[in-house]
Amino acid sequence: MPAQDHAENAGVISLEENAAQAAEAALGSIAAARAAVGTVIFGQERVVEEVMVSILSGGHGLLVGLPGLAKTRLVDALGTVLGLDARRVQFTPDLMPADILGSEVLEEAENGRRAFRFVRGPIFGQLLMADEINRASPRTQSALLQAMQERHVTVAGERHDLPRPFHVLATQNPIEQEGTYPLPEAQLDRFLMQIDVPYPDRASEKRVLIETTGDRDAVARPAMTAEELMGIQRLVRRLPVGDSVVESILDLVRSARPGEDAALSKHIAWGPGPRAAQALMLASRARALIQGRLSPSLDDVAALALPVLKHRMSLNFAARADGETVPAIVERLVARLG
Repeated sequence: MPAQDHAENAGVISLEENAAQAAEAALGSIAAARAAVGTVIFGQERVVEEVMVSILSGGHGLLVGLPGLAKTRLVDALGTVLGLDARRVQFTPDLMPADILGSEVLEEAENGRRAFRFVRGPIFGQLLMADEINRASPRTQSALLQAMQERHVTVAGERHDLPRPFHVLATQNPIEQEGTYPLPEAQLDRFLMQIDVPYPDRASEKRVLIETTGDRDAVARPAMTAEELMGIQRLVRRLPVGDSVVESILDLVRSARPGEDAALSKHIAWGPGPRAAQALMLASRARALIQGRLSPSLDDVAALALPVLKHRMSLNFAARADGETVPAIVERLVARLG
C-alpha cells in the first residue's frame, strides 16, 4: 500500500476512533440530561426525545398542544439542564419586531456628543422560548426568519451575530385560533420538527397531581454546559449514515411532493423541499445517538418522518373533502420503506 493511501486510511480510522470516544462521553451527558428533565416533566417521553433530537441536531422545534400540558415548563427545564442562557418572549398581537430583536437608542456621551447605541433584545440568548408564536402579527413573526436560518440579525443596516448555540422552541395552541396569525410556510420550514404534545397518561397525570400541589416544587438541575452541547452537535454531524438510509430519506421526501407519486400526488397541494431531507438526516442521527447507537437506521427515519414532514406539507381541497389527512399520507409513505 502506498504511503499516502496508508496515511489517509489511518486518518479515517483515527477519526472513527475519536468519534466513538466522543460518543461514549456524549451518551452519559445525554442520559443525565434526560433524567434531569424527567424530574420536572412526567411522562411525555416521546415529546422530550423529539425536543432533544431537535436541539442535538442544531435546529428549532415547534411545540403544538393545548394549554396546561407543560410546554413552557419543558422549555424552561431544558434551558437549565443544557446550561443555556434562556430567554422567553410572550407573543401578543401588539408585539413589535424591536421587542424581540432590540433597537438603537440615542445617547449623549460625557463630551456632549450624541451617538446611537444598539440595545439587544431577548433574541440574543442561546435558547429563545417563543410562547404562543401565532399570536403575533406576520411582521413580528418575520423578525425570527433571518435569526433562525442564518444565526444573525440585521438592525438599521448593521449585522449582529447571535450567541452559539442558538435555538428557538416555539409553542402554539392548536384549538384557540381566534385573533391568531398562522405561521407562513417559509417560517414553518425553518422549524426542524413540529412536535405534538398530547394529554398525559393516567399514571403520569397522577404523579403531576402529587408532586406539583405540595409545598415544594421540583427544580431541574444542570446536566451539561453549552460547550458540551455544541460538542455533541458536532458529533451528530460526524455519525456515518448508510446508503440505504440516505436513499430511504430521499424516497420519502421526494414522494411527498405533488407530481412525484401518481397514487398520492392528487392529494398533495405542496410538499417538502430539500431542507426537509436535511432535517430528517440530522434528526435520524441525533435519535440514534440518544438511543445509544452510532449510526441511524430505517427505524429512526420512520419514527421521525411525521414530525419532520407534517408542517411542510399541505393537502388540496379534494383530499380534505375525502377525509384525507397529512399524518395518514405520511404513514402510507413510511410503510413503503419496508
